[in-house]
Amino acid sequence: MEFRVVISDPGTGRAYQRVVEGANANRLIGKKIGDVVSGTVVDLPPDYELQITGGTDKDGFPMRPDLPGSGRKRILLSGSTGFRPKEKGLRRRKTVRGKVISRDTMQINMKVVKQGKVPLEEIFKHSEG
Repeated sequence: MEFRVVISDPGTGRAYQRVVEGANANRLIGKKIGDVVSGTVVDLPPDYELQITGGTDKDGFPMRPDLPGSGRKRILLSGSTGFRPKEKGLRRRKTVRGKVISRDTMQINMKVVKQGKVPLEEIFKHSEG
């Protein structure tokens, strides 16, 4: 099993992608949106801390932080994750996924909460080249 992890750096405004598989991918299963994990889960130095901010499943349905569990549900939305209304008061029934990471999750979005000594730009420059 593998996850595509998108790591956002609020300090620089840049985002980096990394594929996580094996034991590190298993460590992410059961985590929820809002949980803080160590950087070692995505092969970063241990002084980094990352917060899970969202994700999508294998079919592209977004995860919502206010929906418990890991299953899909069709809920009535008036805005926020999963639906952007074009006019005020518009509501729509949409399919979204719960806030818990499961085997059906494909992409996980994270942001840096605690910076490490080495900037992310240098870490990802070395891994790409």
